[in-house]
Amino acid sequence: MLTMLASADDVALRGRHVLTVPDLSPLEIGTVLTLGAHLKSARNTDQLPLLRGKTLGMLFEKPSLRTRVSFEVGMTHLGGHALFASGNEFMVGSRETPEDAARVLSRYVDAILVRTHAHEPLERFSAAATVPVINGLSAAAHPCQALADLLTIRERFATLDGLRLAYVGDARNNVAASLAEAAVMMGISVNFGAPPTHRPSEAFLAHLQELGKPRGATARAFTSAIRAVRDVDIVYTDVWTSMGEEHLAERNAASLLPYRVDAALMSAAAPHAIFMHCLPAHRDDEVSADVIDGPQSAVFDQAENRLHAQKALLVALLTDLKGMPV
Repeated sequence: MLTMLASADDVALRGRHVLTVPDLSPLEIGTVLTLGAHLKSARNTDQLPLLRGKTLGMLFEKPSLRTRVSFEVGMTHLGGHALFASGNEFMVGSRETPEDAARVLSRYVDAILVRTHAHEPLERFSAAATVPVINGLSAAAHPCQALADLLTIRERFATLDGLRLAYVGDARNNVAASLAEAAVMMGISVNFGAPPTHRPSEAFLAHLQELGKPRGATARAFTSAIRAVRDVDIVYTDVWTSMGEEHLAERNAASLLPYRVDAALMSAAAPHAIFMHCLPAHRDDEVSADVIDGPQSAVFDQAENRLHAQKALLVALLTDLKGMPV
């Protein structure tokens, strides 16, 4: 097993943007996970005012429960403040350019969280910003969810290297993409189980193979859900239709029904396997109620770990990590 030992001097995350998982190195991901676990352990003892006087601006063009609440609570725990604006208040790219919005907000706040639709305006926004920009979800990526997922997996297995994960269902969506990148970078091999209509592109599979090469992690795609899941440690799925694609719901349901995660599919995984889902979930569509509410489910640990992983990311982007156990 590979072990990453880092000090604050080894990791220079302060001031950086995080729009996709590969914006972080494996060492930096490990640092965020270690810090997240530390902040989680300290939650019920002393709150750590590591971001006292700092303000996070939150721009949301898409609705959210976990992302908004976890970031607001996280900033509060850390002694800082969070300001929220919904899409009809700022309309980046419509009311004003991404560049203008970024330049102005950079003079008001210490970091900016953006939850948006298209990824390209977010890239333009971050290129103009002079404070850290965090992608809270875009059509292309969901790095905050991936960090929380890795924190959850590490809690369950005490390691990441050498594990196997199966993602079944819509393997083209943003959650699948970011999760797979994070997994292979940290030594977890990934199997996708999806129909041809929802299968990752060959280019993306090659990208994952390259990311995973230093740790010996692989990425493969199967049409058979059973083959994808066989003997894996983690089974993961998401809703069949992403926000903004509701017009495709009927088509997706017909294509993805064979990829529902139920007790029979879970039985093909390793006996110790856990089930994961980023929420919100549609019980008895992409996952059966007995699985998501059963003993193998880690879903609500995942949801909690959004808070802890994001607190760690904020501290890493806004401080020098001096005195932190990383």
